[in-house]
Amino acid sequence: MGAHTVVLELLQIPYEKNSDVRMHELMRLAHQFLQMFCLGNSSNQVLLHKSLDLFLNPGLLEAQTAGAIFKDNVSLCNEVTERVIQHFVHCIETHGRCVQYLKFLQTVVKSESTYVRKCQDMVMAELVNVGEEVLLFYNDKTSFQTLVQLMRSERNRVDENSPLNYHINLVQLLACNTEGKNVYTEIKCHSLLPLDDIVRVVTHQDCLPEVKNAYINFLNHCYVDTEVEMKEIYTSNHMWTLFENFLVDMALICDKRHCRDIYSFEKVCNATHDRKHADTILENYVTLTVMNIITTFFNSPFSDQSTTVQTRQPVFVRLLQGAFRVSHCDWLSGNQKFGVETCIKTLSEIAKSRGIAIPVDLDSQVNLLFSQSNLVRKHTRFWLSAGKGKRESVFAVSKDYKSIIEGLQDIVLLLEDQLRPLVQAELSVLVDVLHRPDALFPPNTEARRNCESGGFICRLIKHTERLLEDKEEPLCIKVLQTIREMMTVDIDYGEKGEILRQHLLTRYYGKAHPRLKPGKAHVEKKTPAHSTDPGSVVLSRVALTLAQVQCHLDAQGASELVVDLINNNYSSKVFLEATELGIALLEGGNSTIQRSLYMRLTSDNNNPEKFFKVFFDRMQQAQAEIKATVSVNTADSLTGKKKDDDHKESPQKEKAKKEKANGAVISSEMKGELEEAAVETGKALAFVRRSHSSHEEDASAPHGLSVEDIMVDKIHQKDKDEKKMAPEIAMMQPILRFLQLLCENHNRDLQNHLRNQNNKTNYNLVCETLQFLDCICGSTTGGLGLLGLYINENNVGLINQTLQTLTEYCQGPCHENQNSIATHESNGIDIIIALILNDINPLGKQRMDLVLELKDNASKLLLAIMESRHDSENAERILFNMSPNQLVDVAKKAFYQDDEDEEDDDEVEDGASPKDVGHNIYILAHQLSQHNQYLAGLLKVRGVAETPGNMALEYYAKHTAQIEIVRQDRTMEQIVFPIPEICEYLTEETKTRMFLSAERDDQGSKVSAFFDQHDDMFAEMQWQKKLRASPALFWFSSHMSLWSSISFNFAVLINLIVAFFYPFNHNVQEIDPRLSGLVWTTLFVSLAIVITVPRPSGIRTFIASAILRLIFSVGLEPTLGLLGMLNVINKIVFVVSLMGNRGTFTKRLRHILADWEFIYNVAYLSVCLLGIFVHEFFYSLLLLDVVYREETLLNVIKSVTRNGRSIILTAVLAVILIYLFSIVGFVFFKDDFLVEVDLMGSIAPKDAVQAAAAAMTGTAGMLGASMAVNKGKGTEQCVDKSCGVNDTEKTIEDLATKPPSEEDEEDSKERSCDSLIMCIVTSLNEGLRNGGGIGDVLRKPSSKEPLFVARVVYDLLFFFIIIIIVLNLIFGVIIDTFADLRSEKQQKEEILKNTCFICGLERSAFDNKTVSFEDHIRSEHNMWHYLYFIVLVKVKDPTEFTGPESYVYGLVKERNLDWFPRMRAMSLAADDAEGEQNELRNLQVQLETTNRLVQILSQQLTELKDQMAEQRKQKQRIGLLNTPSLPAVMNHGPM
Repeated sequence: MGAHTVVLELLQIPYEKNSDVRMHELMRLAHQFLQMFCLGNSSNQVLLHKSLDLFLNPGLLEAQTAGAIFKDNVSLCNEVTERVIQHFVHCIETHGRCVQYLKFLQTVVKSESTYVRKCQDMVMAELVNVGEEVLLFYNDKTSFQTLVQLMRSERNRVDENSPLNYHINLVQLLACNTEGKNVYTEIKCHSLLPLDDIVRVVTHQDCLPEVKNAYINFLNHCYVDTEVEMKEIYTSNHMWTLFENFLVDMALICDKRHCRDIYSFEKVCNATHDRKHADTILENYVTLTVMNIITTFFNSPFSDQSTTVQTRQPVFVRLLQGAFRVSHCDWLSGNQKFGVETCIKTLSEIAKSRGIAIPVDLDSQVNLLFSQSNLVRKHTRFWLSAGKGKRESVFAVSKDYKSIIEGLQDIVLLLEDQLRPLVQAELSVLVDVLHRPDALFPPNTEARRNCESGGFICRLIKHTERLLEDKEEPLCIKVLQTIREMMTVDIDYGEKGEILRQHLLTRYYGKAHPRLKPGKAHVEKKTPAHSTDPGSVVLSRVALTLAQVQCHLDAQGASELVVDLINNNYSSKVFLEATELGIALLEGGNSTIQRSLYMRLTSDNNNPEKFFKVFFDRMQQAQAEIKATVSVNTADSLTGKKKDDDHKESPQKEKAKKEKANGAVISSEMKGELEEAAVETGKALAFVRRSHSSHEEDASAPHGLSVEDIMVDKIHQKDKDEKKMAPEIAMMQPILRFLQLLCENHNRDLQNHLRNQNNKTNYNLVCETLQFLDCICGSTTGGLGLLGLYINENNVGLINQTLQTLTEYCQGPCHENQNSIATHESNGIDIIIALILNDINPLGKQRMDLVLELKDNASKLLLAIMESRHDSENAERILFNMSPNQLVDVAKKAFYQDDEDEEDDDEVEDGASPKDVGHNIYILAHQLSQHNQYLAGLLKVRGVAETPGNMALEYYAKHTAQIEIVRQDRTMEQIVFPIPEICEYLTEETKTRMFLSAERDDQGSKVSAFFDQHDDMFAEMQWQKKLRASPALFWFSSHMSLWSSISFNFAVLINLIVAFFYPFNHNVQEIDPRLSGLVWTTLFVSLAIVITVPRPSGIRTFIASAILRLIFSVGLEPTLGLLGMLNVINKIVFVVSLMGNRGTFTKRLRHILADWEFIYNVAYLSVCLLGIFVHEFFYSLLLLDVVYREETLLNVIKSVTRNGRSIILTAVLAVILIYLFSIVGFVFFKDDFLVEVDLMGSIAPKDAVQAAAAAMTGTAGMLGASMAVNKGKGTEQCVDKSCGVNDTEKTIEDLATKPPSEEDEEDSKERSCDSLIMCIVTSLNEGLRNGGGIGDVLRKPSSKEPLFVARVVYDLLFFFIIIIIVLNLIFGVIIDTFADLRSEKQQKEEILKNTCFICGLERSAFDNKTVSFEDHIRSEHNMWHYLYFIVLVKVKDPTEFTGPESYVYGLVKERNLDWFPRMRAMSLAADDAEGEQNELRNLQVQLETTNRLVQILSQQLTELKDQMAEQRKQKQRIGLLNTPSLPAVMNHGPM
């Protein structure tokens, strides 16, 4: 309706203020309307704030309306300018001391229970500047008497416009200015109102409760609850003087006439029977202000250092007694009761901690007060008392009901949390509809086709900006939130929520659309090792991956929308939602979105730098806000220990609050408690309505929430609100996250673009981010040494985000960004180093997990600054400000911090463990040690390894690996990384098998075979990790070699028994007692040896003696059966162990059948079963296991099978040649093929002889045994030695020596070449088996026969061609193959011993080098370190990759081995470079020497030249003097 505009126009009408009474009344009503117009309505307050200048007039009405505009509106209070403050302070100075002006100032310095630091500073500065005209204090004796007279004259009623009321409001204003631990205002107020004056005023007998309340409130905020210790408070007697005065006031509000003895505490105290005449101001003063200052004083960390409590024990006990009496007053409201009981609890705890003696009955009553059942009973009774008494006014009735409503508010909120999943499920349906809008329309319609092509989403995105143009900001924000929710990972709404969703979707679509299994996406997100890309998380509601949804929205213009909204910078809310939408689009480092944003930012011809200017300005605003509102949390540092103890005392309560803050689903226990609380609350409300029933009869003890719990939650929420960051600062977290995601996956283009946009005006967001870190950590205020005091639980998340963003700027690497951060003029590097080295207290005492996360991110940032650099500049800059000793100590401390956490907490907490953080710091120290020899020495384990420091260093060194990789530009780079935990599960058998069996490729490298097996080895690690969960199966699997040896020993024993005793005698025969005793003795002695000294020889002796004892006791067949069953059981155990080690249980059938070792052992088990159930001779096949067990025998077999094709072809040639010889023999020598045979009829007598011999021999043996037995018994039945034995021998001899007849010889030969096939068979059979060839079995021809020569040639050719040439060819191939295998084995051993597995360099390459070959293969090119690094990039979240890890990860996916070094090592390159440097230095020295010699020679030549010139001159002078022409002239004078 715009009514306020009409009223504002009315206020602008001029009138005569002194004479126009009616106009004055209109103006009063107008101001009253405007005050009611903006009461509790922030939107209307904003409207009137635009016309604030109308109210900057000296009038009181204007001051009241201005106060209504700013009342309880923090955002408007933060916009108050210094001009507004100056105006109202000037009004006080020029127009009189009016309370309305002070109330306006009180309104702007504290709004919604939140202090506004900026306004506090401005108000305090203006008050001090104005001086005594405004600051009315009664400090001297004369003015103090004036104050006493004012209090006496207005004892019953205080006039609003009186000087006393002005003074009270002025003190209250000062208290508001000092609230929130504002050091600046506290110092100013100390000089304005000293402690002596406060005590003098408060303890005066005529002091009013209003004055006391103002003064004590000021004392609390200015002297007690302060940032800096006020020693005067804790060392002087002023506070105890006030405490004694408090006791008087406590007694005033309690009616002693109606109370029983002070120690009975059974009757409720009441100040006045008639509550209508009660002094409520005094009651509020005692129950709220007094109790608050007592609690604050004794909770202060500075109070713990004071010893005055012990000397003032009587006053302390009286305080506790007085507070306890007040707690039993039945007129206490909820807030009052909470304040009183908090004070009682504090005093009780101080008494226990200081050892102050408290009366026993008082102590027991205090303990009873805080028992849960008593609390519930009392508060139920308190609620019921709301309707018991007669209400005299509507205000009193509403106040009672208000107390009940306040007690039920949190219960309602918790019940709402219980229903939140259903609400979220209902709201999520809109997102499903946006994913599939085409399903809303019939098939084959234009609307459906448009929706299928993305037209609906495209129009929705375009419509968003139009909404802003139409000033529909809330609707625009809602649309942005909905678009962002389309990319959220699926939430589990519970069974009821899913049913509701399906019901609504069915109503929309006409059919159900079930989702995939809930939580699947979460599992994939938590285990990135199983996902190929961060965006591969499946959104079940649309059956697409996150990356696909992001790309779909990008194609419809979502990324364009983000850029436009940020460029236009409409408002903070829209900017925040646009940034959040950008974060959702970039989540997981979507390269498609990054490319779209980069193309838009680089191709924007219309003010391209505007996008970055917006972020730059936001960073600047945040830094300015931090500088304006920075506070040092020294009090928390001292109270940290106490808070930490409280935190440990109530972990369940903290957990519940955390779940509530995170919006998590409430646990089942909490749900049960809420249901019970709801039931009991319903009962209480019913009792209130009845209001006449007796409350004590129904005072059961429900398990609901008490008023104390509700009030504690409110106080905690209030503290959180007070510590909450300003919106400008909180805005930085999504901004930095957005910038981080822009550079995710090491996007080099955007990394450089954030630093330099190549425009007229560049905005370096990299340096600005570092500057923000510098600012938020307090360096700009000179507080680098007090780092922990600037970091608290509220801003630690923002600091972590800043560190992560800076890390993403540098990784890749981006050398330009690294240099920008390292060389920046701010204290950024110092801050990062301080985060690692310093103890960040008090946060570390309360939330060590947050501190560890901070140190972890800081160490990663320093590693990123040094990443992939071949120079030492940045490392030297870091070392310049870092103490090596302190760095190593921090890593050691983190190692033992993990052990302390394990002892203290059984539950596993999320986040980085202290040991992992210490490991990262150790890696940082390792990288820096390459540039600092002293630090390198500190990292070495010296002395005893079991010492605490050495244990930490040894652990870190053991779990740290180092490799060298080749980058794209063919330069080598060293990588140091932590070994993943899963790598510990790789078995030594696999390592040995891989090391020995890896074959070299065509280039002589084993890396290819090694890389091909990395998937199998990684699968084995995963299986072995699962195997540890089954201890029994793991124990069997870890002793696989033992079961194999036992099986082979069983096979040998069984075959020995079969060989010696088959066929078995079914009768059990007794043996000689002496032999039996020997067996028993051997059995027990070997058993004793096995028990005492378990060695293989003793075990074998024990088993052999036990088997002998079994044979003689139960017989051969039972013993053999027992051994066979034991062998079967052992082999089953071995097969199970093999399956456990190989992970056969999880493989498919085709993979199992392809496992040759598994098939072999199953066949072995089958043979064992055949030996038990079919025949004992099957056991003989088990001995062939020796071929499988021994490598030498395997080589023997390989010597035949390796060149099997050559051998087979040679054998085929031999068969062809024999076939040709058979044809020749069949044609020409058919009659000579006479082969001696033994006919069945002719061998019958021999069989009879053999049978008779066997029978006689058996009889003789039995007789001999019988004789031996009888001889042992002392009897002898056969004395004659020839009684049967000699006759048998004679008969056998006669039969054996009887010569055959000629007929028998003729009958024993037959023709074997009557047919060609018989001729071929005879040639193959007899020709190959006889050493002389076929001639040895043919008829011996006579030399007179015509074919004698042909026969000789035939025999010789067969012998030379078949026997000597062909067969020796076969034997030669076998022997040469065996020799080759032996030489290959030796060569392989030589290669394994003297060649690097990774790079292929030989041992000789490291001769006379700084690094030995052993150090090279152990540290630089350890083959298992390369496997561990491959595993690391598989198990690590791809968004957390460093630059080298991303590079290797991409090549591993492509199965590209170019990153492995070939015939290269950095140590050799360094040595070569050093050698070249030495040569250059030698040449330089020689050159300098030559230069000096040349200079000397030049100087000498110059000197020589000068000497020669001088000599020449002298000679000339001498020659001139000695010239003969002068005498000649003289001689030829005038005649």
